[in-house]
Amino acid sequence: MNTNITVKYNDLPIYDIILEQNYNRLHEELEKLDTKSKKVCIVTDSNVSKLYLNSLIDLLSNQAKVVESFTFDAGEGSKNLDTVYTLYEHLIKSNFDRKDLLIALGGGVVGDLTGYTAATYLRGISFIQLPTSLLAMVDSSIGGKTGVDFHAYKNMIGAFHQPKSVYMNLRALSSLSDGQFLSGLGEIIKHGLIKDVSYYEWLKSNVSGIKSRDLDILHEMVYRSCLIKREVVEKDPKELGDRALLNFGHTIGHAIEKLMDFKLLHGECVAIGMVAASYISYKRNYISKEELLDIVNTIESFELPISVSGISAEEVLKVTSYDKKNESGKLKFILLTQVGKAVIDTTVSTDELLEAINYVICE
Repeated sequence: MNTNITVKYNDLPIYDIILEQNYNRLHEELEKLDTKSKKVCIVTDSNVSKLYLNSLIDLLSNQAKVVESFTFDAGEGSKNLDTVYTLYEHLIKSNFDRKDLLIALGGGVVGDLTGYTAATYLRGISFIQLPTSLLAMVDSSIGGKTGVDFHAYKNMIGAFHQPKSVYMNLRALSSLSDGQFLSGLGEIIKHGLIKDVSYYEWLKSNVSGIKSRDLDILHEMVYRSCLIKREVVEKDPKELGDRALLNFGHTIGHAIEKLMDFKLLHGECVAIGMVAASYISYKRNYISKEELLDIVNTIESFELPISVSGISAEEVLKVTSYDKKNESGKLKFILLTQVGKAVIDTTVSTDELLEAINYVICE
């Protein structure tokens, strides 16, 4: 079974994505970075630290000059500059220099925040990703996008900073709650819809095995999603073009996420956003009504929401105008031209958006 995927830029290898069932090969990645002469700080949150921090410190004790840890409160509420400032202070007091290393141990919040800190501390130090959530494994840990939220606006402050390695212990997925696990499937379904219809069909055929967390099926799923993410980020490392395709479902999804005060998980909001974007694709005759309903049914089959209540369509529409993906006043919206193929569209009208939002709003 394949365990390594190499990410390249300009045909030069930058880092490997490693899929394993434990952390037994992590020392090989650290040896490549010559960590025995360096200080290492493991950055994690209050949930993940209880599961993996002590064992990881023990594992790294012979792999670095100094091993420290920094733990912050779990949740999106900690993904802000206040937490970054506290981490800066920790690193400064511990005399971390440009040759030292940060390790992001956790989900997307940990990875994004650690990556942003690494990008900006001393104008940039090295870091590696150890994603523990499904969402982080297939999405946020790959591609070098880092950042934090500004008030309730997601990822408004950030930088591109590539990790030195992305190491996935797939057995970590067994520790996730059902909600957190299923949330990651929102991004996975997205991968099939925008890039690979055969993968989308494979997902539909393996619903039971995926939901029961069969390790072999999860390996295949994460591997195929990582291949798609790699393909996109290699072609467009700084989101100047087609990398924006990965935002399918995100414009409306992020607006819902903000208005719901993050009570819905990211993947749940993306799922609702994908239904809305698919609805516009249907109304434009890009996909058929049967294909729209199949997308809705597939999302439902993975126990993800297809609608939301408690907010108004007008509120969602207003928040989409603040989307950081807007350019020169035009909304960059991602539509399906067919199942398995997406395009960037800047012509989606306010009326089209409002109709699609109403399609996913329950009174």
